[in-house]
Amino acid sequence: MKEGDAEANYAYYALHELHILPHELMRMNRYEQAAIYAMIDERVQAEKRKMKSAKRR
Repeated sequence: MKEGDAEANYAYYALHELHILPHELMRMNRYEQAAIYAMIDERVQAEKRKMKSAKRR
């Protein structure tokens, strides 16, 4: 999987963290996919903030 392949990275995260199968993700319309991608982005940012906060302690 290429580092710059955003769709594959989202599908990987959706599968492993959200338990959404890749074919389910691809069958969603673009608005549903956009919502999932936005939720993934938010979750990743929250995880980064949490890790950064933990390093400060």
